[in-house]
Amino acid sequence: MIIQNLITVPTTDETDIIDITSPISNKIMEADFKNGAVFLFVPGSTASLSTIEFESGVINDLKKAIQRIAPDDIWYEHNEKWGDGNGYAHVRAALLGPSLQIPVADGKMLLGTWQQIVLLDFDNRPRKRQVLIQFFN
Repeated sequence: MIIQNLITVPTTDETDIIDITSPISNKIMEADFKNGAVFLFVPGSTASLSTIEFESGVINDLKKAIQRIAPDDIWYEHNEKWGDGNGYAHVRAALLGPSLQIPVADGKMLLGTWQQIVLLDFDNRPRKRQVLIQFFN
């Protein structure tokens, strides 16, 4: 059986790293989903999903690492073609990926003690991102 749902997350025009663990947990409870896996996917080519300890030091470290890997202030061919200035956002999202799969047992995601699910939005304009949620058992 597959149960499908979604959450909507507003973002800014910066590199946003947003903890979405609680809304995902709430959807699991609402669906009365007990055992299996939850699959998460963010549509779009300038956002991604990951897990991290959602703590300000780690968040800032991750933002700095992302900036070093795919800086927002260098030339990207994408910007020449479309003129939207978000070539860096596409590269960042491609490196981290748009999906996650997390096991669920007894209605709870089997995340580590310091592990939260995060939405990363790299685009240079505010968005209302949707995260698609599918429960599999």
